[in-house]
Amino acid sequence: MLKKILIVVVVLIGALLAYAATRPDTFRVERVATIKAPPEKVFALINDLRRWESWSPWEKKDPAMRRSFGGDATSGRGAAYAWEGNSDVGQGRMEIAESVAPSRVRIRLDFVKPFEAHNIVDFTLEPKGEATNVTWAIHGPSPYISKLVGVFYNMDTMIGKDFEAGLASLKTVAEK
Repeated sequence: MLKKILIVVVVLIGALLAYAATRPDTFRVERVATIKAPPEKVFALINDLRRWESWSPWEKKDPAMRRSFGGDATSGRGAAYAWEGNSDVGQGRMEIAESVAPSRVRIRLDFVKPFEAHNIVDFTLEPKGEATNVTWAIHGPSPYISKLVGVFYNMDTMIGKDFEAGLASLKTVAEK
């Protein structure tokens, strides 16, 4: 009897591992919000990494987080921000790779802790009458371990709510 149970467990684990291997090699999470402010005003809040403290959802998760700014610029292409915080925010660095005023900001995002990851974040701003549609997206590779974890917790579920909270905060700040 014990042998049969062990065989079933091994087969189930093998099936789980095989299923994880079939998952996509990349991921993408995206959220959109409409902000009643001109694109230039919203763009300034995103393009200057020092201003993220006023709206980023991760700033609220660890107010004691250690931050440093650097790079070739204070805002726009080359501006960089590094952080080290609690288990909710981890450790990493981001650098603005592309800045097209007032419509797009692309960021290279590198996590060190709790796991290593290298992703791209895109903010796209589109005027819509007296408002701006803001799309916040993250995409990157999904290595096997991420695929395996993704069987139980998908990336959209893990960070989608943070994107929604961040866009809500960005809306509040931009609409003042």
